[in-house]
Amino acid sequence: MTDDQTVPESEPMRPEVVEALQDGENDGPSVSQPTKLIRIASMTRAMLEEVREAQLDAVGRDTLMKIHRRSLEELRHVLSPDLLEEFDEIFEPIRGTTEPTDSVLRIAQAQLIGWLEGLFHGIQASLFSQQLAAQAQLAEMQQRRLAAPQNEESSGLYL
Repeated sequence: MTDDQTVPESEPMRPEVVEALQDGENDGPSVSQPTKLIRIASMTRAMLEEVREAQLDAVGRDTLMKIHRRSLEELRHVLSPDLLEEFDEIFEPIRGTTEPTDSVLRIAQAQLIGWLEGLFHGIQASLFSQQLAAQAQLAEMQQRRLAAPQNEESSGLYL
């Protein structure tokens, strides 16, 4: 992630997805637009907080349902194929002929926030792992350089 955002605590994403991120197995970035992902997550969290405090009337439920569907659709455009597969397995659109209850909408919003927070933790874990690997590689290179014999008579010229 390129933004200096604090990421809320939640469960990490599936280990095989984190491993794919670490090993670079996926064809492209896991999240093509991290800033968009963070904006959607922040909006969803704020909406859930507001909804917890208020009773929703029919218009409010309809609006929240439309926003939830739109958020899910926007997320589909920024996820890698691996994450999109997981996303499709977990999230089902709210269906039915009647309008959803307040609790159904709140559960759907909470599920989305939990998944996004898990995604953020997975990305953070991957970045941390990559940083540790780079530091270890740098330390190894420095050790090799120190261990290599230094020839003082050599001028470095090939003449």
